[in-house]
Amino acid sequence: MKKACLVLLMIAAFLLFASARAQVSSAAEELIPSNTAKTSAEGTLPLSETQKILVAYFSRTGHSREIADQIHKSVGGDVFEIQVVEPYPEDYEAVKKRAMQEQTSGYKPALKTRINNIGSYDLVFLGYPIWWGTIPAPIRTFLSEYDFSGKTIVPFCTHQGSGLGRSVADISRLCPRSALLDGIAIWGRDAITAQDKISDWVRDIKVAK
Repeated sequence: MKKACLVLLMIAAFLLFASARAQVSSAAEELIPSNTAKTSAEGTLPLSETQKILVAYFSRTGHSREIADQIHKSVGGDVFEIQVVEPYPEDYEAVKKRAMQEQTSGYKPALKTRINNIGSYDLVFLGYPIWWGTIPAPIRTFLSEYDFSGKTIVPFCTHQGSGLGRSVADISRLCPRSALLDGIAIWGRDAITAQDKISDWVRDIKVAK
């Protein structure tokens, strides 16, 4: 009987010692700073705080320019307008005809504006109107003239009912070594009042300031 009581006392003492040691170990762990970065949305910095941003766009009517300006207000960075040497005509039907010819032939119109420091940008917002279901020829020229390898491209467009069309697939084909974030498509008629939608979008893709 005495031997059994002694065994029980020894077991109880061991359990008390193990519990106290675990508490001390836990407290010590709380005092040691962790080197592991937080992976939650709340614990990560917006991309606009960690990367250099360029907002580049082509616009004929001004709708895509309006969206570019709104994006710039939300994320900061630099703004660059893609302009062609030979301007597009004012007449809508003439523009449609030229755009179709450029689309079917794969023609790349010459640009009169150029970026000298494209390598310094990490994140490129790329804006354009949808022409015949995809990017207009000046955007094709722009993507072909620079090396976008390792950069993140964020498409945005204005349209008359087609949404992004196949523009994202065509951008990906021209820039196979770039990452693409989810783009946004805005009706041309809604461009001037799209700021709230733009603000929500850049927050969703974690690029807001």
